[in-house]
Amino acid sequence: DEVDRAYFAVFDGHGGVDAADYSATHLHVNVGLHKEFVKNPAEALKCSFQKTDEMFLVKAKREKLRSGTTGVSALIVGSKLHIAWLGDSQVMLVQQGKAVTLMEPHKPERE
Repeated sequence: DEVDRAYFAVFDGHGGVDAADYSATHLHVNVGLHKEFVKNPAEALKCSFQKTDEMFLVKAKREKLRSGTTGVSALIVGSKLHIAWLGDSQVMLVQQGKAVTLMEPHKPERE
């Protein structure tokens, strides 16, 4: 279609790079193939994070991997920004030189 889209993501592996590498390789594919990608990008991001996690768990069990990852992704669709994150990864938007709060970061003391 004629809608401009851009996807960005960062993964921070914990206990090794396997989960981060897997997520970097598969998450964007899962987002792009999700049935709601065009109509509901936020839902596509959410479901794709879960699907990628489930896929990695199968691989990790089969190969006896013990790593994990945090992750954050940004999907720009036209003039809309969609953010999804897992764990303590964060996104910062700077608009005209000022930080814009997009999310409340995960902290141990936060309920």
